Amino acid sequence: MTLIGWAQIALVLGCVIAAALPLGRLIAAIAAGRLVFLAPFERGIYAAAAIDPGRGMGWRGYTLAMLAVNLAGFLLLYALLRLQGVLPFNPQSFSGLSPWLAFNTAVSFVTNTNWQAYSGEASLSYFSQMAGLTVQNFLSAATGIALAFAVARAFAAGGLQNLGNFWADFVRVNLYLLLPLSLLVGLAFVAMGMPQTLSPYVEARTLEGGTQLIPLGPAAFQVAIKHLGTNGGGFFGVNSAHPFEGPSALATALQIWAHQVIPIALALGFGHMVGDARQGRALLAVMLGYVVVATALVYGAEAAGNPLHLAAGLDAAQGNMEGKELRFGQALVALFTATTTGASNGAVNGMFDSFTPLGGLVPLFMIQLGEVLPGGVGSGLYGMLVFALLAVFVAGLMVGRTPEYLGKKVQAKEVKLAMLAVLVLPATILGFTAVALVLPAAVSSIQDQGPHGLSEMLYAYTSAAGNNGSAFGGLTADTPWLNVTLGIAMLLGRFAYVVPVMAIAGALAAKPKLAPSAGTFPTHGPLFAGLLAGVILILGGLQFMPALALGPIAEHFVLAAGRSF
Repeated sequence: MTLIGWAQIALVLGCVIAAALPLGRLIAAIAAGRLVFLAPFERGIYAAAAIDPGRGMGWRGYTLAMLAVNLAGFLLLYALLRLQGVLPFNPQSFSGLSPWLAFNTAVSFVTNTNWQAYSGEASLSYFSQMAGLTVQNFLSAATGIALAFAVARAFAAGGLQNLGNFWADFVRVNLYLLLPLSLLVGLAFVAMGMPQTLSPYVEARTLEGGTQLIPLGPAAFQVAIKHLGTNGGGFFGVNSAHPFEGPSALATALQIWAHQVIPIALALGFGHMVGDARQGRALLAVMLGYVVVATALVYGAEAAGNPLHLAAGLDAAQGNMEGKELRFGQALVALFTATTTGASNGAVNGMFDSFTPLGGLVPLFMIQLGEVLPGGVGSGLYGMLVFALLAVFVAGLMVGRTPEYLGKKVQAKEVKLAMLAVLVLPATILGFTAVALVLPAAVSSIQDQGPHGLSEMLYAYTSAAGNNGSAFGGLTADTPWLNVTLGIAMLLGRFAYVVPVMAIAGALAAKPKLAPSAGTFPTHGPLFAGLLAGVILILGGLQFMPALALGPIAEHFVLAAGRSF
């Protein structure tokens, strides 16, 4: 680790916070419907879709509307991927995807996971990338933010009969937030050298006299929304490590900024939505604290190097550079790794399969903590609020008072629903991993033996259920078993989680909002932030530590003894 490396990390995170402060106010204005400069377009969309934006929806109606739009998105994307071979803008003449792969990919992009069991430049046409994946990147991101708006409204006032209108929230998020930001960031990426073209691939002659096919395509604007929407699916197979997706260290820094700024701004926007900016800052402190610690752990583990390499006489100052770009260096790879797995964004600029065991442990554990640090756009905020309810419940048990959060009493119903939501991840991840590790059809997909092979399979289901989408590597994922089970894990991680969360929002919205009293536990200070951070860590540790002990932790000690897998 170097001072310059830490200066780079501090500069990028400082730029994120500087942009998130005004963006948080903008998000609160969007949630309140105060922005009107695109009102003619907005009214036109409502008229064409026969939507009444003023009609309020209870939590069931809001949830059903969300499920309907995502079901339609899945069916359309599945059909497009299957029929790719007969659709336009296919200069490389790619055929349609297999039924299993099309199912997995459609589920992946609908659930904001963007897991890819294929290489984009070798499998998908420009039409599939633009009309399919890029469009769904906007829709899945807008879904998460709309749900966060609904949950935030439950805390903003008392005696509410509805949580807003899903269709209005969905349209406004796209019009006023995602589209403008994607346009600006996409243009910046084009200026930095990312391709944005419909031209066919270029055949180049190498220095040895051979030929090489250089993939092109409309990449820059998809890369913009993949980060801003915390989607993460790469236009090219190796994602942000590809020289066209990550053409420079500056482009990498902008990608980190892009997949952090909206989730962090949503935390700040939550404070504005509930009328107490301190509440948003408390949530933000927990999120940033975990990001900084995770970055330091990855940076330290990778900078220390691989013991086997050091024993062979390699320069210790270089650290473990296997699977990393010299153009980015250890610092930006460490920050990218911590932020992308903390933000439910599957983009990577380093290959986790080549990290040291402890370096690979951190991104795995960041996802298992619930994808709330800062989490996906929208999903990170409402996931963090679930943990906040559990934190005040724990605090209430300590002092013998009925727990209360932002003036809303947290009772047995809300706590049961919160635990139901929290248990979705471990049940899905550990259940599917356990079954996969004893089935020959699944085990045959693992590249490496021993604890490293366990980590490969555990990471796959962790990434799927956590709606992250990054891959540990070393796993042949395009098989019927993995395509189907990973797809089911993605659906459970997204929708089985959000239904109880919306039920919590409906129950809290109807309750009166109580004024703070002398016995109210303050939820805006360092004491609550520390309690919240501890609840997140303890739940993650208790649920996943045995599996982690058999995977990356065991590999760390075996590697120190001189053996690798």
